[in-house]
Amino acid sequence: MTSHTYDVAIIGAGHNGLTCAAYLAGAGLKVVVLEKNAVVGGAAITEEFHPGFRNSVASYTVSLLNPKVIRDLDLARHGLRIVERPVANFWPIDETRGLLMPYGLSQRQAALAALSPADAARLPAYDAALERAATILRDLVLRTPPNAGGGVIELIRNAGLGRRLIGLSLDDQRLLTALFTKSAADYLDQWFENTHVKAAFAFDGIVGAYASPWTPGTAYVLLHHCFGEVNGKSGVWGHAIGGMGAISTAIAASAVAHGAVIRTNAPVARLMVSGDRASGVVLTSGEEFAARTVAANIAPKLLFRSLVPDGAVAPEVRARFTGMRTGSGTFRMNVALSELPNFTCRPGVRQADHHGAGIVIGPSIEYLDQAYLDARMHGWSQHPIVEMLIPSTLDDSLAPSGQHVASLFVQHVAPKLPTGRSWETPAEREAFADLVVDTVTAHAPNFRASILARQSLSPLDLERRFGLVDGDIFHGQLSLDQLFSLRPALGHADYRLGLKGLYLCGSGAHPGGGVTGVPGHNCAREILRRWRQTGRN
Repeated sequence: MTSHTYDVAIIGAGHNGLTCAAYLAGAGLKVVVLEKNAVVGGAAITEEFHPGFRNSVASYTVSLLNPKVIRDLDLARHGLRIVERPVANFWPIDETRGLLMPYGLSQRQAALAALSPADAARLPAYDAALERAATILRDLVLRTPPNAGGGVIELIRNAGLGRRLIGLSLDDQRLLTALFTKSAADYLDQWFENTHVKAAFAFDGIVGAYASPWTPGTAYVLLHHCFGEVNGKSGVWGHAIGGMGAISTAIAASAVAHGAVIRTNAPVARLMVSGDRASGVVLTSGEEFAARTVAANIAPKLLFRSLVPDGAVAPEVRARFTGMRTGSGTFRMNVALSELPNFTCRPGVRQADHHGAGIVIGPSIEYLDQAYLDARMHGWSQHPIVEMLIPSTLDDSLAPSGQHVASLFVQHVAPKLPTGRSWETPAEREAFADLVVDTVTAHAPNFRASILARQSLSPLDLERRFGLVDGDIFHGQLSLDQLFSLRPALGHADYRLGLKGLYLCGSGAHPGGGVTGVPGHNCAREILRRWRQTGRN
């Protein structure tokens, strides 16, 4: 049996695991990253799904990748190039109306005014409120949350955070309280009157959340998607040239340049435990990697369900993590297209700004709500919410000349179908994929006929391929009981889990999901802090 010894073994070469590895190796630790798949990146990969057509398979757009991570890891030098969408989003409403949301306040006001002059007038105040909240929380994103029961260090952290929050104006304290406790729909009702306008903003509140826009806590999910920037421009969305895999490849190159070792086709079978400490991992091949620290870039539920040996932790500790609520109601499709969609409300197949936007089919608050209710009752939405991006309009490396690829991020589907049905059945997946195509074709009549090939991933496919339990793109829902000091569970907000030397560096940790690199960054900082204090973790 082959055995190796490292300072740190990282389970999973998703972008957060690679980020953690790059920081740790850069600090001089001997690091190995172990990935079950043949390529690095986890859900942030690019692959050819039809001859000549490449696309981001699961994650699909750029905005939340933290600028500190980009700078620290020198990702531009390692080949990462991000371009901006020409406009933010486009919402087809019906045969004659659509909302095209450009960048810039005055342009956005003009777009809203066509639907509601009153809503256009309210937009500056709404933008300012969200930006105030996002500015406050951006500062917390890169901090380790106060950890309940953590002793003097955590008291100091709590005191510092308390002073920060007490120092806020009463208006800002009310704003944060509203965003953390209200539903997206309730919060938006305070600002806007038009259902199409409210749906445009509420969409960010249900992305990756298996929830109605009326579900308390979805206002925070809306805010979570406002943290981002592209090339220094706040609120802008973009595309990584070469697809999302280009992000993972650049981070991996940075990690390797700092001395990290990355092993692909190396699935971990179990955690090694010595007494009350994690002591390494064993691969399914039997190969052992001894390590004084293990960092997991997989969902906490998956880690404790499948890799932590029986008896290694108390039953109540295991239940803390296996009991996390998961499921983002997500279905993913990638399609190869012979031509661009021709939308009835904005006709023409010649490339235009709306083709480079995030194209969202979810025209009203009522539509978003009903999509969730359908999924709860029937297993999937009868009229699904679809966000379609056509990255080949920005990146000609993804498709043959004159042809295109599109990403379809779809909600809502139930992680588990009603009794008698299962995502194990390919017919279920393909039936829903057909419904998604019909939904887009209702707004762009040439869409179905333009499809040359398609790739469809149900929640079960996302779990089996990428370890996203119940298809959860965030490794655990961004609900009120699973945020900040409660993420992944109360008492474990400092990235350390139920064993000495075991850390969490993935999206199940603060600040949560999205292609940010922040959980990996923060976890590496905590590992290094402990190493400097004790020489081990």
